[in-house]
Amino acid sequence: MRHFEAVRSHIGAKHTLRHNDPYLISFDLAVANGRQQGIYLAELEDEGERRYLRVSTPIGPLSGIDPKRALRFNWEQRTGFLAVADLDGSPYLHLCENRPYEVLEVQDLERVIQELGALGDQLEQAIASDSDGL
Repeated sequence: MRHFEAVRSHIGAKHTLRHNDPYLISFDLAVANGRQQGIYLAELEDEGERRYLRVSTPIGPLSGIDPKRALRFNWEQRTGFLAVADLDGSPYLHLCENRPYEVLEVQDLERVIQELGALGDQLEQAIASDSDGL
């Protein structure tokens, strides 16, 4: 998978796309107990023109989240990191992973999607129930 169109083709063959823009696609991933987790894939480029695929999932509004706990969560993770992006004009916490295209294989993409989807769902449930999930 060396470019975004290869990713779009692979994901579009497996999932119904909710967004299908030039450098952004999204779909709903089935997770635990019949729930769905929104997954977003976007192309990024760094200063050296190296291209990356970002896989992300929104997990909850930023309000009420302790930034120290979020940074500790990032430190402990092996896959994924927390970031903030606007969703409908409000700051929203997202779980993300960036992968350079030159090493991105189908199995790796599928694994990242499944891991982020499951962890994102767990975090979303913890935030929604006001527990100590984050």
